[in-house]
Amino acid sequence: MGSLSKLPWKISRLYCHSHLPLVAGYWKGSISKEKYKKGRLSTCTHIRSIGTSVPVSRSQVIPNSKSPETPLLKQLKARIKLSGPLTVYDYMKEVLINPVAGYYAAGQDMFGSQGDYITSPEICQMFGELVGVWVYSEWYKLGSPKPLQLVELGPGRGTLMQDILRVLQQFGEAGSDLSVHFVEVSEELSCKQEEKLCGVVQSNKDDYEKELYFKKSTTTGGSPVFWYRHLGSVPRSFSVFLANEFFDVLPIHKICKTEDGWREVLIDIDEGDGPHHLRYVLSRAETPATKVFIQPEETRDEIEVSPDAAVLCEELASRIEEDGGIALIMDYGHDGKDSSTFRAFKNHALHDPLCEPGTADLTADVDFAHLKGQIQERVITYGPVTQSSFLTNMGIEFRLANLMKHCHLDEQKSLISGFKMLTDPLKMGTRFKFLAFFPAAVKDFLKKHPPAGFYRYED
Repeated sequence: MGSLSKLPWKISRLYCHSHLPLVAGYWKGSISKEKYKKGRLSTCTHIRSIGTSVPVSRSQVIPNSKSPETPLLKQLKARIKLSGPLTVYDYMKEVLINPVAGYYAAGQDMFGSQGDYITSPEICQMFGELVGVWVYSEWYKLGSPKPLQLVELGPGRGTLMQDILRVLQQFGEAGSDLSVHFVEVSEELSCKQEEKLCGVVQSNKDDYEKELYFKKSTTTGGSPVFWYRHLGSVPRSFSVFLANEFFDVLPIHKICKTEDGWREVLIDIDEGDGPHHLRYVLSRAETPATKVFIQPEETRDEIEVSPDAAVLCEELASRIEEDGGIALIMDYGHDGKDSSTFRAFKNHALHDPLCEPGTADLTADVDFAHLKGQIQERVITYGPVTQSSFLTNMGIEFRLANLMKHCHLDEQKSLISGFKMLTDPLKMGTRFKFLAFFPAAVKDFLKKHPPAGFYRYED
């Protein structure tokens, strides 16, 4: 298959960069699945005593010099010297959203072919269109409540919302009395979203100092759109909540099982001959995370837990339970069985998470089983189902055939390529999943009229 860097852009997101030699062998077929698992485990648990923590060895060739320092790295090293090794949770949070030197504060365009990764809405218009059809279908089945708030968490460039609004405008009643609400931490991205949806970027931030939102504008279709830093600032009302590749960037705790019990993976300064200025270490004793997140029935040797994801899901469930609404989460994830998915991406290739912090995206697969366990008593959940299943059930093949009739040859090739990227099991078809939840009050209704996308309609 060639080098790992030449694999389809998102397939490589399945694995952590610290295990690249094993991963490459596994993909080439020279290493069996059993040997891969054994090697990955030994990489995590091979330790030696040092100070107040123990280092985790890295299966990499050590270069003669360390990777370049970044402005954020200098801040991280100063913090570690002052208060000790960081949890992966704290490291991930700083790397992504540090207001001065974090990845999302850098002002770079991380999306598309010139960025570090590409999301489903950017691949093909059919993704956003079918999500838009789903939004209309479920809103209509619940009685078409108005006003309707479309709330998107981490909206990227705004492409998904643009496609959804285009679909809703085709259904007259859905396009009226509609408002858009973005939860966004990046000033740079909020400007891109405003330009995408509104056609212009206004410099009116100071006008909203007394408001819960930090920006307000109007879409080209006439709908008001607001930007917020936190979900809690969004007005309480019937809402359709959307999160596409949002949960996978929420910080995680990494915990490993050792002969001495559960220990948390930390990040310390590497003053030795390691390839980077930072290294993984294991806590010498239990930490708050190991005491809180390890369940008695846990069978894995490594786990990754995102407390922020659980809290956010509970907040969404609370709003849906009290105000009415629907949520659709679209993300890379698993059913509680995967364990080592923390990784970084730069220029569409795997990148060591400890190398040049602040210059690459950090991510970890969503534990859908954990999220469902937090909210199952408050809302009705459907899924997760694979992206391939969801889009197929929503009629992507019919949509493709219809678009092909009205396209030139080059456009047809682009559509077919996008269709394959979205649905092929070897690309995004199975690793990307959909999870939806509805108010518990409509449980009996949903038994008779289950949500679109989560079942196969037969004539």
